[in-house]
Amino acid sequence: MIAWWSAAFPGFGHYMLNQYFRATILTLVEVIINTLAHVNEAIVYTYCGQFELAKSILKPNWALGYIIIYFYTIWDSYRSTLIQNKMCHLAEFENQRLDNIIFTSSELQYLELKSPVTAAIYSFFFPTLGQLYNHRFLLGFYGILWWWIYLTLSHAHESLHMIILGNIEGSISVLHHQWWNLWWSYLADWFLFWVFYKIHQVFKYERLSD
Repeated sequence: MIAWWSAAFPGFGHYMLNQYFRATILTLVEVIINTLAHVNEAIVYTYCGQFELAKSILKPNWALGYIIIYFYTIWDSYRSTLIQNKMCHLAEFENQRLDNIIFTSSELQYLELKSPVTAAIYSFFFPTLGQLYNHRFLLGFYGILWWWIYLTLSHAHESLHMIILGNIEGSISVLHHQWWNLWWSYLADWFLFWVFYKIHQVFKYERLSD
């Protein structure tokens, strides 16, 4: 059910999980990027059988990133639901409140064991997306904002779209070299992996000490 709500409108599933801050950001991202990519218009034209018109109106520089965040939102809400269900069953079994859960007005925060490799994979497809997986929301959304600025001004998504279509020369000519300087994203991915590794060690140490 949670995953279905996230698929229907990204962010709604997180609202049902009491994760209000990230849910609000995700709904804003959905509306803004969906509008800029003309996703809904392309869907309507596709339903009407006007496939060429749907292809022409869709903006690849926004659509590709939208797809990644869309599926990430569905998966993250599903994963969070499984974790919260396990915590709920554990609290009922022990008949006491769990120490690793913090309730605030904006978020339901909890400590969980996470995989540094999974975070690196998230950030490989969209840099700093792994920060959201680590519940570092401000840093994650800030990094995503800057990554999208770089992609938009460098026309990287348009270049990738042309490569997929086999237009290699066009993909090179469309790039704006002033903004095609993405080395910082690799440093961000390495920093993310290093932080996750340290947090992973601390979590295991705390669990063993208990």
